[in-house]
Amino acid sequence: MKSVPSCPRCGRSVHPPGLWTSAWQCDIHGPVAPLQGVRAPGVSSLEAILPQAHVPLWVPWPLPTGWVVTGFAEVGDERTGTVGAAVALSGPAPLGGVGEAVIVAEDPGVGLGARLADLDGPDPGDGFDGAAPDAKVRFDGHEIALWNLDVGRERAVYAGEALAHWLWIVFASPDTGMLMCEISALRDLRDLKDGGIAFEPPFGALSPFLTRGLAAEG
Repeated sequence: MKSVPSCPRCGRSVHPPGLWTSAWQCDIHGPVAPLQGVRAPGVSSLEAILPQAHVPLWVPWPLPTGWVVTGFAEVGDERTGTVGAAVALSGPAPLGGVGEAVIVAEDPGVGLGARLADLDGPDPGDGFDGAAPDAKVRFDGHEIALWNLDVGRERAVYAGEALAHWLWIVFASPDTGMLMCEISALRDLRDLKDGGIAFEPPFGALSPFLTRGLAAEG
């Protein structure tokens, strides 16, 4: 379900590289890596993303009970490779109903996580990690510190740094953010690329939160 490239920070259409520049251009944000749209959940989407992925495709592992992977998005082009990646998840919310979340890994300045978090961005902001972390998750034997950002009453957002990239966990509502207590470790779907650890995730229907959050503005 690919669409025309857009700005990862605002969703506006971007101008392709031309004679004078090798970068895509947003009329508002200048040179950007292009957002390539939203991909439906499934193995075929992973097979398309993984060969160019220079950032992790994070999933909680084990997944919270009843949760599934519900979509992907990537930022970059053939020249840069994927410099930002989002993995959407859906499942039972702690207080009832359906909960949604998106985990983003990206290079500094990309702005995809900040957009989903409804922040001006492109990064978490100065001083966000000035206090003790609010949560920690493990990957490959190492702890990753995360801080709860104050983004208002519409969602819950945790941000930190992992493997030299920004890590964002964006929950579609503050109540769903209670699941952070259940997420103790992350796995990188890039492990599948090289025939590594067999942990292919379960897939569900396409995430409304991801598609709404990354809808193009034209």
